Amino acid sequence: MSETLSKKQKRGFFLAFVLIAGISVLEVITLVVDGLPSGYRWLNITANYLGFGLSPAVCICLVYVLDRKTALRREIRTAVRIEIGYLIFLFVTIPCGMVFSVSADNIYSRGPHFYIYVVMYYGAILYLSASTVITAREFQNRSRLLIYPLILFVMAETIIQVALPELHVTWLCVTLLSVLYFIYCSEMWNQLDALTGLLNQNSYLKQTGGVRCKGGVRCKGGVLVVFDVDDFKQINDRYGHIQGDRCLAGIAECIKKSYANFGYCYRIGGDEFCVLLKNGGNEGRCKQEFLQRLQEKRGEIAFLPTVSYGSAPFSGEDIVKVKDRADQDMYQYKKERKNWKRLS
Repeated sequence: MSETLSKKQKRGFFLAFVLIAGISVLEVITLVVDGLPSGYRWLNITANYLGFGLSPAVCICLVYVLDRKTALRREIRTAVRIEIGYLIFLFVTIPCGMVFSVSADNIYSRGPHFYIYVVMYYGAILYLSASTVITAREFQNRSRLLIYPLILFVMAETIIQVALPELHVTWLCVTLLSVLYFIYCSEMWNQLDALTGLLNQNSYLKQTGGVRCKGGVRCKGGVLVVFDVDDFKQINDRYGHIQGDRCLAGIAECIKKSYANFGYCYRIGGDEFCVLLKNGGNEGRCKQEFLQRLQEKRGEIAFLPTVSYGSAPFSGEDIVKVKDRADQDMYQYKKERKNWKRLS
């Protein structure tokens, strides 16, 4: 995945905005034709059917945008099947007016089972909310609070819309939701390294270059941990750059799974990684887990190289000095290991 919006994400946003624009037009049509001569009844029915039927699809499109995998995951495929089933059900029940009805005089009214639409709509919003939480955790994104109030706002507004049907503000709110999701996702993807999925160097510089103690990692016992892949050039020379990239991605996965719950994980150079730990008390536990995962990863990649690491606590000085101390600690570790190998 590129560090900017991929074709897949652009396609997902395009579909979401087309749906929003289309449903908004349909809502206007229902307002205009409702109560007109019976010759417009078919248009009233069609507009209401498509409006009610396609509403949950907007959230599914946004979930599709959040998923960075090329192939559709099983969960998204299931959601699409549910949406298709809902559309079929809604179409079949038009004559009996279960969800909505349009009288012979072309007057719209809610059906006795209008709650089915409400359940589908809220279910789609909850699905989008859960996907946001999962994806944000995967992307090490800590700005989820930006999107939660908006989702709650849309859900509250829908309750008002259901209680007061004469108001027509739902799609203004859904449009706002989609626009902010576009901004939110663009910002999130621009922080990622394309190969490893870790946060990139720009994100590292942004996190460490601003106000002291930003994000809670530069004070209160924070620690900078640095990693360097040993003899990585030999891996590229012997096995090729594709296999070299595979090694980097595997090492990054081990770092992320071991450290991400306690801080931020970055790729800051070709074969250089670092972690900003919020609490140095977790360093030992994370390091042991990292070494264990690295060993397990060698079962998948036999030629996976060793990794040297070092750390330095934050003590109020500039991040460059902390990085220098961490690098010195890493070089000392690298030197000691080479001496141990030579002696053994």
